[in-house]
Amino acid sequence: MVLSPAVQVPVDLEKLFVVLAHELPTREQLEVIARGIATEDGEVTKRDSVADCFRYCRRADAVRSRGGVSFVAGATRHHRPEPLWELKAQRLTKSGLLQLHRGGHSFDNLGGLKALKAFCKRWLLHTGRLTSLKRLRGVLLLGVPGVGKSAFAKALGTETGRPTLVLDVGALFGSLVGQTEQNVWKALRIAKAMARCVLFIDEIKKGLIGVGGASDSGVSSRLFGTFLTWLNDHQSEVHVVATCYDISRLPPEFSRAERFEGIFFLDLPSPEEKAAIWSLYRDQYELDAEQAVPVDEHWTGAEIRACCRLAALLDVPLKDAVPQIVPIAVTAAESVERLRTCVSGRCLSAEVPRLYGRAAPAGETPRR
Repeated sequence: MVLSPAVQVPVDLEKLFVVLAHELPTREQLEVIARGIATEDGEVTKRDSVADCFRYCRRADAVRSRGGVSFVAGATRHHRPEPLWELKAQRLTKSGLLQLHRGGHSFDNLGGLKALKAFCKRWLLHTGRLTSLKRLRGVLLLGVPGVGKSAFAKALGTETGRPTLVLDVGALFGSLVGQTEQNVWKALRIAKAMARCVLFIDEIKKGLIGVGGASDSGVSSRLFGTFLTWLNDHQSEVHVVATCYDISRLPPEFSRAERFEGIFFLDLPSPEEKAAIWSLYRDQYELDAEQAVPVDEHWTGAEIRACCRLAALLDVPLKDAVPQIVPIAVTAAESVERLRTCVSGRCLSAEVPRLYGRAAPAGETPRR
């Protein structure tokens, strides 16, 4: 009998061995572990804390689960989830592939995007009645930089009570033959064991630049094929949120139906969205709410935030911070206009529940 976390049996001996893969501990097994350690009065303060401890222990084996819970119980005399999550974040960071986002982002800190928020919350808050045939896949977010794609992905986990795993596509590439594919499956196995969770993949086109070419000996194509297979076949409750600047650079098979629940385009904020964003950041940076809002015709939410931050940092009115801001819709006007034309009629609008670019109903201001 040979015990090992990886199967590396010499070719001459393969026929002599039977490989048995043991699953990670179930929730019931983790509860037995936690209850066996929490023998003192007051170590478990409330049921929610125990549930959070279980969510930490998922993806860990029995030894790591027992060690983590014992460490926190011994150090704090209570089974508190916060130190456990810190241990979890450190272990994910050591993998070099994923990071655990535990920030304070929420939908209250994100102006606009009403249709996108409602769509995702409706799916993720009703997962108790979903079957394998109705499993969640995710959403693909398109749009110019600074419109809130990354901020939305990070806030979604907070709003739905799920951990948010951040996958760096560039970190998947390895220098050795086969290392890239191994890294992909390792990252996806971690995400599966962390389910229910949100898997955030920022600027996914970074890993697909070489698809269809010979510049990298087919590594990008194999990475792309591995991810497509998992995206199509996985049965876990991993909700993928991928972002991309330009859909024209993505292979068509990546954005076809059944890969994602929806493909949304995040345009430059409308006047109503900008008013909400100005109000949000003026309150956040403690600026005078009575001062006039500068001209912001081509501004994104990130540029509005930058203006408010500079005004607070320099202790000047908003109008004096404006010269420091150069909107991306001005510096890259041709690219932004080409992107709008490309997605018109092909993607869902993140603000209103309809296709982006479709003629607006009577009385509604059309969106470009």
